[in-house]
Amino acid sequence: MTIWFLYVVRTVDGFLYAGISTDVLRRFREHASQGRKTPRYLLAHKPQELVFSLAIGDRGLALKVEHHFKQLPKVAKEWIVDAGRMQFDCVTGRIQCPK
Repeated sequence: MTIWFLYVVRTVDGFLYAGISTDVLRRFREHASQGRKTPRYLLAHKPQELVFSLAIGDRGLALKVEHHFKQLPKVAKEWIVDAGRMQFDCVTGRIQCPK
């Protein structure tokens, strides 16, 4: 089984971009190159650094976790990045946020 990861990139203007990949470093290099495989968002907001990655499991669960991560307020995303860890439900992908 291929392991999928959630990763978070900080842009030069301070935004956070989340995505999923089976090879996080390769995907970050693709983003940084600003080439053909760069998402439109990162063409407008140049990536600065990879700030977080976490092994999730299969692709379906990774997509769910990514969706829930993107729904979080920025303060919760920053907490996860600063803490370097995150807990999520292995069925629904819902992220357990700190109080």
